[in-house]
Amino acid sequence: MRVRVLGACVAVGAAAVCGVAPVAEAAEPADGPYGRWGVHAPEADLAYHGAASMAAGWVDVRFTPRNHGPSAVPDATVRLRWSEPLVNRQALPDGCARSGARVVLCRVGALDADGLGEQVDLRVRLRGEPSEVLLEMDTVWSGGVVDRNRANDRQRVLVLDTGDSYYF
Repeated sequence: MRVRVLGACVAVGAAAVCGVAPVAEAAEPADGPYGRWGVHAPEADLAYHGAASMAAGWVDVRFTPRNHGPSAVPDATVRLRWSEPLVNRQALPDGCARSGARVVLCRVGALDADGLGEQVDLRVRLRGEPSEVLLEMDTVWSGGVVDRNRANDRQRVLVLDTGDSYYF
C-alpha cells in the first residue's frame, strides 16, 4: 500500500482554509477486488448482447443484460453513445435518459449471479440521415460490484443505413 499526500482547500465565508493530509492508496487499480476505500468489493461479470439496425435516420437497439457472476449486481446502468448527434426530442423508454447530444443512459436494474435482466428496447432518431453510425455501449455504474472482464460489457457496433440487423 502506498501513501500519498493530498492537498485540499475549503471555502469558509470569503476565506479559504488549506491543508494536507496523508491518504492511503491501494496498490491494486480501482477496478481490482478492493474498492476505492480498500474495502473488499464483490465481483460480477456484466455483458450485453443484442442487435441494432438503422433506416432513414432511425436507430433501433435491443439488448439483454447478463451477469455471469459470481456475485449479484444490486443495480446497473449502461451508456449508449452514437457517433452522430441525436435529434433534441426523443421518446425514450422508462429507465432511459439523455446525457448529452450523443449519449443515452439506461438503467438495467438488479442482476442475479448468472442471471439475465430484462430486455431493453430503444429507438432513437439521429440528426439528418447518415449512411452509418457507430454505437458504443459500456457499463457506467454497477452498484459497487467489480467487473474484471470489461471486454464483454463494452460493445462497438457499426450500423449501416440498410435496415439490416447488426448483432453484438
